[in-house]
Amino acid sequence: MKTCLECGDPIVGREDKKFCSDGCRNAYNNKINKDSTNYMRNINNKLRKNYRILSELNIDGKSKTTRAKLMSKGFDFEFFTNVLNTKTGNTYYFLYDQGYMVLDNDYYMLVKKDI
Repeated sequence: MKTCLECGDPIVGREDKKFCSDGCRNAYNNKINKDSTNYMRNINNKLRKNYRILSELNIDGKSKTTRAKLMSKGFDFEFFTNVLNTKTGNTYYFLYDQGYMVLDNDYYMLVKKDI
């Protein structure tokens, strides 16, 4: 007899079931997917905030903005997920599929990767 991975109750139904209910499945997955430390949680929150800001300012997939506008919304330039160096020597900083490139005079080119 198989038991639920979350609560330990017996499982009735399909042979490959792991949980006795949707509630137990959700509780189990929330527990294993939560940020394990405050440090991780704080970094993930900063990444999410930066992503929301870029998404809000870059509706069309390609646009320009100023450093002041990004900073006024709380953008933190120290947090990004990856860097792309192009063959032409440009450097793009990405937060998942949203990115930016530094231009002259405190302007930034905002781009979105096609996924």
